[in-house]
Amino acid sequence: MKLSRFLSSFRYAAQGIGTAIKREQNMRVHAFSAGIVLIAGVWTGLDRTEWMLVIMLLGGMLALELVNSALERAVDLVTAERHPLAKQAKDMAAGAVLVFAVTSAIIGLLIFLPKWF
Repeated sequence: MKLSRFLSSFRYAAQGIGTAIKREQNMRVHAFSAGIVLIAGVWTGLDRTEWMLVIMLLGGMLALELVNSALERAVDLVTAERHPLAKQAKDMAAGAVLVFAVTSAIIGLLIFLPKWF
């Protein structure tokens, strides 16, 4: 693979992240929440293991939201009509985001609450 092609792949990925932040409200909410969690982590004084967990959860959440947004766009590109299978695909992807968000919140509470109380 040529270096220029390799570097272009990073540029395209950054453009995708930028598009999601500009056009997807949920992506902005997750990115804002990630910023709050990072500030709380610094303020709380997380240890190395806790930081690894927090960073993994934040990265996973943002990545999953990107995949959900991509899937929604792909479904919308394939069919403009309301099709039950298209709705199910979009709902399942959104459900995956919700499951990961709730799981992340629970793990976050398990990490932060004992340090605060």
